[in-house]
Amino acid sequence: MPAIHLIDEAGTTRPHELSEPEIGVTTVLRRPTSRRVYAAAHVVPRVAGNNVPDSAADIDWDSTLAFRHHLWSCGLGVADAMDTAQRNMGLDPTAIRALITRSTVEAKAVGGSIVVGVNTDHLTDDVVSLQGVVDAYFEQLEFAEEQGAEVVLMASRHLARIAEGPDDYRQVYGQVLSRCSTPVILHWLGPMFDPALAGYFGSADTSVARDTVEQIIIENQESVAGIKVSLLDGATEIALRRTLPADVSVFTGDDFNYVDMIAGDGESHSDALLGAFATCAPVAVAALHALDRGDEVTFRQLLEPTQDLAREVFAPPTAFYKTGVAFLAWLNGHQPAFVMVGGLQSARSLPHLSRLIRLADNAGALENPDLAASRWNSLLALHGVDVAARPDGIGMAVAHDHA
Repeated sequence: MPAIHLIDEAGTTRPHELSEPEIGVTTVLRRPTSRRVYAAAHVVPRVAGNNVPDSAADIDWDSTLAFRHHLWSCGLGVADAMDTAQRNMGLDPTAIRALITRSTVEAKAVGGSIVVGVNTDHLTDDVVSLQGVVDAYFEQLEFAEEQGAEVVLMASRHLARIAEGPDDYRQVYGQVLSRCSTPVILHWLGPMFDPALAGYFGSADTSVARDTVEQIIIENQESVAGIKVSLLDGATEIALRRTLPADVSVFTGDDFNYVDMIAGDGESHSDALLGAFATCAPVAVAALHALDRGDEVTFRQLLEPTQDLAREVFAPPTAFYKTGVAFLAWLNGHQPAFVMVGGLQSARSLPHLSRLIRLADNAGALENPDLAASRWNSLLALHGVDVAARPDGIGMAVAHDHA
């Protein structure tokens, strides 16, 4: 198997041999049946595009849509145009609409399951009225429904800025949900993912905010299919599972603890809507098929190593997890270069990426180890790490150009 070198914060390198994954990319092709599962997908920028900070996103549509086909072919649904796709971190409103339109067309063509994010992020003013928030949600909701997509009603930075308490959230969500043509999934995104959403649903006290969430859902139950909980707080997620109406699903967005959340506790379980599953789709689906068979032991054996990987991908500062998602997609051949919208590929360090490739190898999430090794070695060389100059593989040699 191919050998690579890992690097730590001191600049020390050590050899590591990659292993062959047990689950191939074509091993599992059917959807899991015991859980409803979506992988949140990222976007791939055009290599020659002007994808620098504060510029409009220049998307490589072939690679972006091919990655969605990869997820569908593994048996996963796709959650698109959400925070994993760099909403509020580089993906502009024009690109968002194009993404929703194109992804929905592709989903229909192959019978793939898709949900798309609806937000207020097209507004040019940072501060608007509560009615302005409602109208902005209406505009994006109408567009998404026109494409025939199911909707995730994302948390709004605009609402977080102006809401004075729980009643403002109940008012806005009540108006928006009354206009939904089909039931939607709500999204509770914690401040570790987006600091601008601190205190969402009216309180920094999660138990108080949870009461508001429950009220919103119960008051608008016919319009709510479920809620994605991205708080990295298992207790709150489990409490919601036990108190919400039986026909309202809780989708775990807990990239630190999703194994236990999906497995359940004997009384309830979570479905899943996870950016982490985009990094390990074949393994994740194989684990879920084991759960379909009632084989929780195999489910955990397969999925727990991917959770170790996810904990590093989503390590603080958690908002920059998208860099790890794109990095692993590049290693696995799903995009031609390690580049991101807004130049966000620079948001993580080389030692962090080194840990990701090691953990991905341990999880069986490197689909083509030879390709992954070649690409990783090229990235090391780009950063001046010349491991070939040290036959023992220890230490770091930096190549200098004396021309």
